[in-house]
Amino acid sequence: MRYKLPPGYPQPLTDVIGELVSVSPAVVVVRAQDGRVVQVSPDQVVALKELGARPVATREIRSLELAAADGWPGTEQAWIDGWLVRSGHGFTRRANAAAPLGNAQRMGNLHSGETLDRLRAWFAAHDQPLTLLLPDRLGAAPTGWTESPEVQVMAADIENLTLPNGESAVTVSDAPDPQWLATYHYRGAPLPDSAAAVLTAVSEGEVAFGALGTPDTGFLAIARGAVTQAPDGRRWVGLSAVEVAPEHRRRGLGMLICAEMIRWGRDRGATHTYVQVEADNAGAIALYRTLGLVDHHRYRYATAP
Repeated sequence: MRYKLPPGYPQPLTDVIGELVSVSPAVVVVRAQDGRVVQVSPDQVVALKELGARPVATREIRSLELAAADGWPGTEQAWIDGWLVRSGHGFTRRANAAAPLGNAQRMGNLHSGETLDRLRAWFAAHDQPLTLLLPDRLGAAPTGWTESPEVQVMAADIENLTLPNGESAVTVSDAPDPQWLATYHYRGAPLPDSAAAVLTAVSEGEVAFGALGTPDTGFLAIARGAVTQAPDGRRWVGLSAVEVAPEHRRRGLGMLICAEMIRWGRDRGATHTYVQVEADNAGAIALYRTLGLVDHHRYRYATAP
């Protein structure tokens, strides 16, 4: 944005590059890249130009992925040659995969064979095949491995979101009750017995389970939230297990319960929010975009032939 400066400044105009927060007849608000909030009367604005989204740095991808790993850590974790390995009794690929989230200079090279052998041995000891979780720019699959469709990671600064205020119809609990578990269907199937242990796990953070409705009448919508802190100091609330009962879809209930779980996280110090959604799930991506989340990065899974 280019705008006029008040009389007395050495130059008549100046520029600010940042996020356009709001435009109204009274004021134009831009959050600058250094965090400053610039408010300008519309009659002082000379030009507004839309730029491409700010590139996400590799360190930001690693930092968010580490916060997300703490929010969905499985039931056992370890570090092997810079790879974070997780096991969760086979429930969800995310909780049963190895991700290259350590120091890049110390990362074990899968193509050398030694690191790959250590990873395979760890997962074999947990009765699991080796699956790699590969975020953008952090790792590549060995030659000949099969890669899954991409998963889109979407994120937002909570300050930029409009969340509901006042009393909420959503109840939030520390653990999922039987009705919550019965409502959630992972990939369209009922949950295995091991799911509860994975859903309630969190590393150095807080986890909660939101529900809209009552156990007696059945839940209309559910979601899980996990608050964890990234190495760069940002505190994130991650959304997962978002589900709306089929007969109540397209009524805004998914938006409502997600907003309430973000508000729950904000009340516990979260400054940012994220969600992981399969890149071909157009309906879910549209919901999160409407809520205010934007694309951050992608990851994919890789399995040996």
